[in-house]
Amino acid sequence: MGKAEKKEKAKERREKRLEEINLLRSIPYSDHQRWWSKETIAVVTGGNRGIGFEICRQLAAHGLTVILTSRDASAGAESIKILQEGGLDVVYHRLDIVHESSINHFVEWLQQNYGGLDILVNNAGVNFNLGSDNSVENARKVIETNYYGIKKLTEALIPMMKPSVVGARIVNVSSRLGRLNGRRNRIMNVALREQLSDVEFLSEELIDRTLSTFLQQVEDGSWTAGGWPQIYTDYSVSKLAVNAYTRLMARKLSERPEGQKIFVNCYCPGWVKTALTGFAGNNTVEEGADTGVWLALLHDQTVMGSFFAERREINF
Repeated sequence: MGKAEKKEKAKERREKRLEEINLLRSIPYSDHQRWWSKETIAVVTGGNRGIGFEICRQLAAHGLTVILTSRDASAGAESIKILQEGGLDVVYHRLDIVHESSINHFVEWLQQNYGGLDILVNNAGVNFNLGSDNSVENARKVIETNYYGIKKLTEALIPMMKPSVVGARIVNVSSRLGRLNGRRNRIMNVALREQLSDVEFLSEELIDRTLSTFLQQVEDGSWTAGGWPQIYTDYSVSKLAVNAYTRLMARKLSERPEGQKIFVNCYCPGWVKTALTGFAGNNTVEEGADTGVWLALLHDQTVMGSFFAERREINF
């Protein structure tokens, strides 16, 4: 089978799976499956546009109270207006996940107004490369936002996640570009790949050291020979870190007793037509948001520290 034929077959399989998901999304949740109510609080970062906005819309349409957050207050207010005009229960609060002062202010507001949260969707992220570009000019900002921002916010909100029989949920929006063992775009340092693959060996120190090495090589210009992912390198490295952090947090959170469980997973929305991709993607925002919403609302949640795409578990 030639390369073009393989590509066409893969496209057909993807389109068939998306058709199946669109059908599944049209089927209402049964009363048995609906563990949530209007009192269930979901926080979504980067919710003013694209996938984040659509996750907010879908969660609110299912009857949850959604807190849409974004760095840009005016854009957030406009997004809230659109959703509220559609009859959805969505509120807005500004949140810049890069700055601890903004996180602290948000945490205080959330505690005072809602007493905590049940679902956290870490969607906020940045990407400065489009098409065939692969600049690392903004690598530090990408890493600070896409990884350290998620990490800081998650650690600030875990103590505020409400105890429940079904467990609280954390969903990290990630990307296949950050896969350790993908056929394309993986890191070439075999020893590092093996360390990051071993969940028992994983630590914050290892993730930090990996990112520090990458950023140091970016600064001294040696990153092209460092064996890093070849496509959207800075973005891919940041998502590799998110994936590793998801597995690490799942290991730590697995020790929590029944009634206080927190289920953390990550997912790839696919190549979605949003500003992040220059609207050059294959998937709609509805399709891109679907797996994240599905993970957030799973009734009999038992999976932790896993990676999903199109409602299926995939390899890291």
